[in-house]
Amino acid sequence: MRTILFTLLVGFTFFGYSQEKKDSVPKSWKVEGKMAFVLNQSSFSNWIAGGSNTVAGNLAVDYDFNYKKKKWRWDNKITSVYGLSYIDGQGVRKTDDRFEYNSLLGLKSGKYWFFSFISNFKTQYTRGYDYKKTPFEPISDFLAPAYWSFGPGMLWKKSDSARVNIAPASARLTFVTDEFSGKYGVDEGRNTAVGLGFNLSGYFKFSVMKNVAMENILAMYSDYLDKPQNVDIDYQMRFFIKINKYLSTNLGFHTIIDDNASSKVQFKQMFGLGLNYIFHKT
Repeated sequence: MRTILFTLLVGFTFFGYSQEKKDSVPKSWKVEGKMAFVLNQSSFSNWIAGGSNTVAGNLAVDYDFNYKKKKWRWDNKITSVYGLSYIDGQGVRKTDDRFEYNSLLGLKSGKYWFFSFISNFKTQYTRGYDYKKTPFEPISDFLAPAYWSFGPGMLWKKSDSARVNIAPASARLTFVTDEFSGKYGVDEGRNTAVGLGFNLSGYFKFSVMKNVAMENILAMYSDYLDKPQNVDIDYQMRFFIKINKYLSTNLGFHTIIDDNASSKVQFKQMFGLGLNYIFHKT
């Protein structure tokens, strides 16, 4: 409940902000955001092939606020996603849960190059479970785990839709609660793990064809202090197919390789019809 209220509050705050006069936003800032609600439903009655009645919903907020003045660039992106499903006989289950804030500060040093400082924070809102085990085993919670990475580097940025940042001396803090101490790379009896390593992040968005956009988000991290050969990879590929101003079809793939969280490759796919609200200020 606290997650739903928080997400709605953030969404309505963004909505209200978008209604302000254009003069209220400094010309150095470019603000753009999108709210998307995806609903999936299936119902069966005397269906010989079988099936379970299902209702699933997913609410996502993407919010970008970027600053540009003389040689300075400051790009900020907030991603907030929460999804639930109800399946007959299984009850309500969480299908998606993510909060991520990326901040990238750059001072221009060449045509496309910048001295940079990157900060990334990500966690989830509510308790997560391994539904394959009986009883369900808790595997995560709010700020457990939470990751904060930051450090200086070099940024190549051709546009707001094409950039790569290299941070060869990036700090990474992993936080857990007492319940999850000993997991996610945190030593037993502790709540925090500190790492120092190589961080590479990239963002590319382009038009595949008319009304079809493809977004790619990549983050790679190698910890010099703990198995540097095991590179953590977080890759997202999303397609946005515009139907009209308010409707779109969204297709997404998300892959995570992190041996501290799981020995297996994590993979998630989502497809649905979305109701969108887009706002921007420049």
